[in-house]
Amino acid sequence: METRVLGRVAFASTYQAMKDFAHRPAPDEREQLWICEHPPTFTLGLAGRPEHLLAPGDIPVVATDRGGQVTYHGPGQVVAYPLIDLQRRGIYVKEYVYRLEEAALRTLARWNVVGHRVGGAPGIYVRAHDPFSHAVLPQKPHERLPGTPAPQPDFTGLGKIAALGIKVTQHRTYHGLALNVAMDLAPFERINPCGYAGLRTVDLRSLGVAASWDEVAQELAGQLQRLLAVA
Repeated sequence: METRVLGRVAFASTYQAMKDFAHRPAPDEREQLWICEHPPTFTLGLAGRPEHLLAPGDIPVVATDRGGQVTYHGPGQVVAYPLIDLQRRGIYVKEYVYRLEEAALRTLARWNVVGHRVGGAPGIYVRAHDPFSHAVLPQKPHERLPGTPAPQPDFTGLGKIAALGIKVTQHRTYHGLALNVAMDLAPFERINPCGYAGLRTVDLRSLGVAASWDEVAQELAGQLQRLLAVA
């Protein structure tokens, strides 16, 4: 998988480019991992509901074909787009999501930050006031019984630091993972992040961690390269 660091690129044109890449049959073309950041942009997933856009103001809103609700992209956020063939790699979709989350967890661990999964809410979360604690969260992922609704996530004391939304078409992936490094977090207050009212969003800087965009981008790319290797 070839890693391409794109720098700061417009979301809409990047979205179209990765759709084209995923849909274009090119059996001898290498799979790629795009690493970038975007100018301020709100994006809506397929399940996105306009009422979760509280006050977008002058920040553009782009509807997409990824899963999930509404999120924000902006400078100081590392965005990773793996453009790979899951069938070729022998990875199922649920396992793919798990590996994306694991890459974020391992990247945070490079700076001793302990990330957590929350049942029913894809992405990675940290204890906002004690991000270095290894204690197990009181709200362990809840077991879901067949035929029952998804458990209501419990975000007590947590902040979201990484979001993910994916699209798989004919086994090929696009969209991906966003990890917050050193952002202006105010735009997250203009939305219900991922459809959850009051969900706090954090970045490494707000946790007291001094890490550059380049450092985090390099670490995340390396983790994804390892974790998305053939199963």
